[in-house]
Amino acid sequence: MRRLRRPRQTKRRKQVGVFVSGVLTLLSFGLGLGFRYQAEAAASKELCQEVVAAKAVLSRAQLGQLLTVPERAGRQAVRTIVQEPYCTMAGIEVRSGVKAEREAYPLAFDPNTWLVLLYEGDEYAGYGFSFQQ
Repeated sequence: MRRLRRPRQTKRRKQVGVFVSGVLTLLSFGLGLGFRYQAEAAASKELCQEVVAAKAVLSRAQLGQLLTVPERAGRQAVRTIVQEPYCTMAGIEVRSGVKAEREAYPLAFDPNTWLVLLYEGDEYAGYGFSFQQ
């Protein structure tokens, strides 16, 4: 009886596999940056304090670009990607004695999910997701 051989993966297929696993790894690290803040943002059912740009939404491409911005980068580095927020939210204290500002962006592909960006002064400090009802 003859053994059946598995077809060999092509070089292209291996490259795609490496690329996909790399993207997934980056996403998991990117999501990890905001974990300490994410639980508080998701649990928060606060309304916006002030609507800044009523038609502002965040696309998938913008969300992907935002994940490449390192924590503690300047606010302007983030703003070049996301522009004006939909609204500002009440400030919170993430670290003892440090007041942080929050800006919210509804996702264009899921309007019930908002990305909430956190700033400490002019530094980008992380993000979280808020799930609207």
